[in-house]
Amino acid sequence: MAEISFRCGWISVAFKRTIARSLNIGLSMTILTSTIAADYERDGFVFPLDIIGEDETRAIRADLEAAEAECADQSEKLAIVRSYPARLLPSFDALIRHPRLIDAAARILGPDLMVWGSGLFIKEANTPNYVSWHQDLNYWGLDDIDKVTAWVALSPATVDSGCMRFIPGSQKQNLAAHVDTFAENNLLSRGQELAVDVDESKAVDIVLRPGQTSLHHGHLFHASGPNRTDDRRIGVAIRYIKPSMQQESGDRSLTAHVSGEDNFNHFTVAPPPTDRLRESDLALCRQDMEIKRRVLYAGAESDKGQRYR
Repeated sequence: MAEISFRCGWISVAFKRTIARSLNIGLSMTILTSTIAADYERDGFVFPLDIIGEDETRAIRADLEAAEAECADQSEKLAIVRSYPARLLPSFDALIRHPRLIDAAARILGPDLMVWGSGLFIKEANTPNYVSWHQDLNYWGLDDIDKVTAWVALSPATVDSGCMRFIPGSQKQNLAAHVDTFAENNLLSRGQELAVDVDESKAVDIVLRPGQTSLHHGHLFHASGPNRTDDRRIGVAIRYIKPSMQQESGDRSLTAHVSGEDNFNHFTVAPPPTDRLRESDLALCRQDMEIKRRVLYAGAESDKGQRYR
């Protein structure tokens, strides 16, 4: 039977899923790249985009888990690996430079792209860890909003495993007030959460297969629940920015230049890693962790949160 395909935002995804169920046939959930900019402008997000295949996804996950095993008795090194995988593992550096990801981000930001960060969000199997409702750009100390997060699933992101949830159109608001909780199970740096009411009845579950990605705006309200499955929920959040952006503090944080030109020289540009877990690359990451701590914990009562420890 012919596959159903569609160009869609979240409303038509739900409608098409219903139609597919009624016909008892498979559903191809891929967005036409020609609609990315319009969908993103309307909703503040786009999903799902097919980026890498099953074999490549398994290989990247295996590389990560091998690195985690190598660092299992070195907590500081393990934290760096999870915060900077693209600076320490060639497989992740190749991922942030993947032509499909670059093409998708460029349709929103233009051809000149840098990666400001590519940290992992891992929820271990059957654990209470969650992400509270928040906006990304509230704490990053960047001077503009020319940023897109590509969240790439390395394991199934489902409702049961704690996939992300987005509020359509919320990116059109300015940055809202947040409060710091430093809650033990909150995966955010400060346990920050929006201090305004969020109508969760409008939330869209961002279900992704391994190898698929979503794109979202830095002002979008988003959150995710705990993982109630027997597998880890692993996602890598790749933060694409325009080279014209800069840290408001004047710091030159560590980035990767992945497309086009950089005519501004606002950041420290790291070369691609030539081997796994090199000490020279770890040293660069440690230097950047000091910057990230200053930026992300500015004004907080503590800098002992979940990130850049």
